[in-house]
Amino acid sequence: MNAGTNRSNIRTGLNVGIVLKKDQKSGKITKGIVKRILTKSSSHPHGIKVQLEDGSVGRVKEIY
Repeated sequence: MNAGTNRSNIRTGLNVGIVLKKDQKSGKITKGIVKRILTKSSSHPHGIKVQLEDGSVGRVKEIY
């Protein structure tokens, strides 16, 4: 299980890699800094949904 599936591992200001909705088929990673955590539950099998500082929204796949 990757660290991006648990909400407790993610905080605002963290440098992460997310997969945007439009990139789910290709799995392309978008890097950025977490601005807001959008998932309310403590975990999610596909990754916690976050908003980056540039406004992109996606699920966390990597934490740097």
